[in-house]
Amino acid sequence: MNKVSGNNTGKYTLIASIASSLLLVIVFTVLSFSVNSSRTIPLYSQVDIIAGMVFVFILSMIVAASVWPGIIEKRAKNNSK
Repeated sequence: MNKVSGNNTGKYTLIASIASSLLLVIVFTVLSFSVNSSRTIPLYSQVDIIAGMVFVFILSMIVAASVWPGIIEKRAKNNSK
């Protein structure tokens, strides 16, 4: 029922890229804080974790921007049939 038109593909791609990147940043943050809390001497400083979060977000946005358009267009073709 909810069709993805050619005009909305870019919007859905952006939303999917941001959502997947934020999910990966949350996973990175949880894992890095759990590693730090399990050690007596912290392995990473807060600056390291924040810089890693920014790096993961940027890198995953680059990858997601190339992956999501194909998935969304393929799904739009299947829904239009």
